[in-house]
Parts: sequence; structure tokens; C-alpha cells
Amino acid sequence: MQTAIDLSRGQFAMTAMFHILWPILSIGLAVFLVAVEALWLKTRDVAYYRHARFWSKLLVLNFTVGVVSGIPLEFQFGTNWAGFSNVAGEFFGNILGFEGAMAFMLEAGFIGIMLFGWGRVSRGAHLFATVMVALGASLSAFWIMVANSWMQTPAGVTLDNGRLVVTDYMAAIFNPDMPWGVAHMYVAALETGAFVVAGASAYYLLRRRHPEFFFKSFKIALLALVVLAPLQVWIGDSSGVEVFREQPAKGAAIEGHWHTNGPGVGASWALLAWPDQAAQKNDWAIELPDMLSVLATHSLSGRVIGLADMPRADQPPMVPLLFYAFRIMAGIGFWFVFLAFWTLWAWRKARGKVDALLAHRKLLWAWVLTVPLPYVAVEMGWLVREVGRQPWIVYGLLRTQQGASALSPYTVSASMAMFAVFYVVLLVTFFIFARRWLRAGPDLSLQPPQDPRRVLDVKGGIYEH
Repeated sequence: MQTAIDLSRGQFAMTAMFHILWPILSIGLAVFLVAVEALWLKTRDVAYYRHARFWSKLLVLNFTVGVVSGIPLEFQFGTNWAGFSNVAGEFFGNILGFEGAMAFMLEAGFIGIMLFGWGRVSRGAHLFATVMVALGASLSAFWIMVANSWMQTPAGVTLDNGRLVVTDYMAAIFNPDMPWGVAHMYVAALETGAFVVAGASAYYLLRRRHPEFFFKSFKIALLALVVLAPLQVWIGDSSGVEVFREQPAKGAAIEGHWHTNGPGVGASWALLAWPDQAAQKNDWAIELPDMLSVLATHSLSGRVIGLADMPRADQPPMVPLLFYAFRIMAGIGFWFVFLAFWTLWAWRKARGKVDALLAHRKLLWAWVLTVPLPYVAVEMGWLVREVGRQPWIVYGLLRTQQGASALSPYTVSASMAMFAVFYVVLLVTFFIFARRWLRAGPDLSLQPPQDPRRVLDVKGGIYEH
């Protein structure tokens, strides 16, 4: 029978993995909307205005589900993880407060102006509102990742009478994992937005619906991904070096590395393997000599500590899950690079002409079928990040079992089932409305509203200028 702690971990994993699907697209779409609206104001091309109106509908639908699904997630720190809240709440609770007050309220406050302000506020004010929505979504990701990074590599605190007391606030915020954690997640969000835009645009191009219109959005997304996809690979490599430095148990687990290499001898990298945690070895492996030392230390003979040389109580659980989740994430990242540059090559061959690009049907189908992959990569990365931190809830300072609330398994099972039903309803509802949005397509009869700047004269008349 599952313990209450296991069930609480499962419930948090379920709610976190469902919720994370929505903010990543909100961030990416919000930045895209800033780009198309700025292009409209610069070029006066009405197509960019229609893009802003069309894609903002998906953003609002996505934002709504994200808000609703995120509420149960934060409540669990009080219901299921009271021990963690009592010990670490001085810093962790403060950061979540920043996220709510500084980021979520900024995004929520300006999204109404972004949606309903067309023709009611000046064009510059509307662009400002769109920028604030994007900034709010980005700040939300920043503060959430600050909190999570601090759990990975806690800094700026000391343990005093059973509580973690902040001694250096800036050190706690800018902990060793924070720059890489924030960058990795933020670029993943931008990639997700770009792939959803590109994939939906490719779908319309395949159906020959409004090809000139969706050629523009496809081009913007492609140009963004030519930069973002290689950048994400570099960030992932650099953050991996940080993991091996700060969390050697997690690094060894995701690579199925059991025994520390000796001086002057490089550690082999297992391309594929089946880790056996009970036996503290791999049942089989396809290895490349010295490559793990290169990946983990950027040196041919760098020392990489093996899991078998660490206490079993400090080893992460479910090593095969970590091993293959990491490889799925990394493989998707390299596919993104290949797809972006394959398309860039086809684009140059087509000399930027719509009809020539439409002939590449396999390429366009590849973009459509790739739409789910950013979500899969984020989920796999989150599994690696969170399961790899175990058995610690605050790495090296507070074990997960010490942070759990005293609940019965039946209580947690009931709440977990309730959340599961609730999230299924939310997901089905989203797909129903998203399908309607996709089938309806853009309104190409929309005309930009007049700038509503007016002056009231002394007699009460209104003069436009």
C-alpha cells in the first residue's frame, strides 16, 4: 500500500505536470504578440494587426486554464507539505508572494486592456499593455524558477532551531542553479510558443487556407527558432555541468554512472543502458569512452563521482526513469535544431516564395507533428529536475519525508482523484474551444480601429485629431 508521503508526491507531480503545460505557452505566445503588434505599428501592414487579434484568442484560453489549474498547486504547500512550509517558508513563501503580487497581478491586470482595449486606448497604450502581459508572464516564470532553483541548490540561509533563516537574501535568490534553471525554462517557453505558432501555421498552409497570412506567422516563428533551438542546446549543456558540480547524485543518476573514474582515466558515457539500482550497475550499456567526462567537466579525464560511491539513502529513486527522461528531452532538443535548419535550407531553396514552400508537404507535416514535442520535452525535463533532487525537498538540508504533512493515505487519495477528474474536465474543455478557434481561423475582414485620442472642448463637443 502506498504511504501518504508517496501519494502526496504523486499528487504534487500530477498537479505540477498538468499546470506547467499552460504557462509555457502563455509566455511564448505573449512574446509573439508583442512582436506582431510592434511590426504592425512599424509597418502599418494590416496582416500583423489581424495576427495579434487571432493569436490573442489562444493566449486567453491558455491563460484561463493556467490560472485555474495553478490554484490547487500552491495550496498543497499548506495541505500536504506543512513541514516544508514551516521550515522553509521564510524564503520560499516570500518568493511565491513576489510571484503573485509582482507577476501574476501584472499579467492579469493588463490582459483585459490587451483583449478589449482595441479602439478604446491609443495604439501605443495598447502595445504597452501587451508588453506588460508578456513581462508579467515572464516574471512569473522567473520567480517560480527562483523558488525551485533554491530548493535544488539552497544558498543564503542557515538552519536555526529547525527553521531555515535567510542570512543573505541576494545569495538565496541568485543561488548556483538559478541562472541556468531560469534560462532553460524561459527558452523552453519561447520555443513552445514558436512551435505552436509554426505548427498551427503549417496546418493552415497544408490546407491552403489563407497561405499568405500564415506564411508571415510561420516565418516569424522559424526565424525565432533558428536562434532559440541551438541556444537551448548550449544552455542544457552548461546547466548539465552545473548539475554535476552541485548535485552529483542527480548527474550520476541521469547518466547511469555507477563507479567513479580513476585519475587520468575518462568516464564512459552510456548512450543507452538499463540501470539496475538494486545491483548498483547497468545490466547492459552502449558506451562511448571518455565522453561523460567531456559532458560533465568539459575535460577528457575529468572526475565524475559514481552513484555506487554515494550512500544509498542519498541516491535518487527511479534511476531508469531519470536516465530515459533525460534522453528523450535531449533528443527532442536536437530534433528542434535539425528541423529549424532543415526548414531554413528549404526556405532559401524556395527563395522565400509561398507556393514553393507549400510544395514541401513532408516538411510542413513535420512541423504539425512536432507541436506536442515541446510539451513532452518540458515534462521530461521537469521529471529529471524534481525526481533527481530526491530524497531531498531542499537539497542537502531537508529530506522529503521531513517536509510532508501528517495525513492519512485515504485523505490524499481522495484529493488526488478529485484533482484528476477536475484536470480532465479542464483539458477536454480546452481542446473543445481550441478546436473551434482552429477551425474558425482568422477574420481577414478586420480593420484596425481608429486611434481614440480625443479632446473635449468647452461646449462639450468632441473633436478627433
